[in-house]
Amino acid sequence: MKTIGLLGGMSYESTLEYYRMINKKINNKLGKLHSGKILLYSFDFKEIESLQSNNNWNELGIILGEKSKQLSDFGADYIAICTNTMHKLVDQISIFTDTPILHISDAVGQSINNSKLKNILLLGTKFTMKQDFYKKILIEKYNLNITIPNEEEMNNIHSIIYNELCLGIVSSDSKKKFIDIINSYNIEGVILGCTEIQMLISQKDFSNSLNNIKIFDSTEIHCDYIVSKMLEY
Repeated sequence: MKTIGLLGGMSYESTLEYYRMINKKINNKLGKLHSGKILLYSFDFKEIESLQSNNNWNELGIILGEKSKQLSDFGADYIAICTNTMHKLVDQISIFTDTPILHISDAVGQSINNSKLKNILLLGTKFTMKQDFYKKILIEKYNLNITIPNEEEMNNIHSIIYNELCLGIVSSDSKKKFIDIINSYNIEGVILGCTEIQMLISQKDFSNSLNNIKIFDSTEIHCDYIVSKMLEY
């Protein structure tokens, strides 16, 4: 089994899910007392969020790059970033380490291609929805048609993520807002492109949908991808 190095704590709510899912999936595949070989560096998310808010991405890239190198030095065979947004910094992080980074967009793109769907709505932080670092891979490498919400919807989604989900708050009103946004678009599938959104939305919320919308949970998909690499020989 290979060792995965996780960059977590952004937020800790989603990192808990990464740790749980990876170990559970390893155990499901190998049985008995098996669990994952995991190295974790968990950030203080307040420090990360402050740098994000001040648009100080260069410093964030240095911070994540240095911690990636530490994980590599401790024996990580792969690096995984437990958040969609911080994949914005993959190129900068890669300067600090030769250890392969398991990109969440590749995991999601492969999963959607396997489903044969094309017209997809992307939900996430404003950084993920508005900027190209995530969408570009899905569009150019996986030939997907990506739609993003309008400005008002993006502001609402971003606020719910940072002011509720990252704090472990799950609101029925916020859940309805997400469902209403999703149902307002003529799409085949939705990427939950923030690792916290799966706390609020799942496939069962659309099990009776006339639109037959497929939910792509980036957290679960990324964990499947990570486990496949850990068990690859």
